Amino acid sequence: MRQYGRKTGRRLLMALFWVMVWQFAAVTIDNDIIMAGPWDTARALGRLIPTGEFWRSIAMSFRKISLGFGAAFAAGLGLGSGGYCFPLLGELLEPVMALLKSVPVASFVILALIWAGSANLSVLVAFLVVLPVIYVNTVAGLKSTDRKLLEMAKVFSMTPWRRIRYIYIPALVPYLKSGCQIALGMSWKSGVAAEVIGVPDHSVGEKLYMAKIYLNTADVLAWTFVIILVSALFEWAALRLLSCLAPGGGADESGNS
Repeated sequence: MRQYGRKTGRRLLMALFWVMVWQFAAVTIDNDIIMAGPWDTARALGRLIPTGEFWRSIAMSFRKISLGFGAAFAAGLGLGSGGYCFPLLGELLEPVMALLKSVPVASFVILALIWAGSANLSVLVAFLVVLPVIYVNTVAGLKSTDRKLLEMAKVFSMTPWRRIRYIYIPALVPYLKSGCQIALGMSWKSGVAAEVIGVPDHSVGEKLYMAKIYLNTADVLAWTFVIILVSALFEWAALRLLSCLAPGGGADESGNS
């Protein structure tokens, strides 16, 4: 407990240091359009929070980006499992996933804007960005399964469900957690970037775009802080849920906290 308190205190001191650097940069530049300081950003955030439009925009973007992420997670898990079980399917999917990993996000956004329109733009972009990450980690996790455990399961005639529950899932969860740590941040970055380009109504991307149009740097930084916070909370919840999938995972997490 004491060590945890020291670690938290050290993080707070580091955060305070960078806030001071930020304030020093804002005072040195002395131009609110180029660099708004932490106080101006906090005031902008305080002005936005009480408004209904603020929460409506967060809810709208969260719903669409989380929908894209959830669909990509399910599809990546299913296709990765299929690619592991059927090598021919894996060979067919490999170039597609390599292509999805290589195509720039800007190209995804433009193509998705043509295919899906601005209303569902962030859903499709988040899906296309997250899918190859989850697929690759699913295949890697299943391939890492201990062969000796599989042989033991075969000797003792374990049912397929018990093999999945007690052998495959514990091997897969660490890879999925690693993939989610990357994919969750990517989904929010790409999803909001898509909203900035498509400018759908009542979205975080629309608010960022309007703040940019009016050269309101404080609002841009305030919305950026909100995106980081919501993304971090989403990542924390998703990783906790994944930890509960492995036998004893949820207990370990709760015990450590």
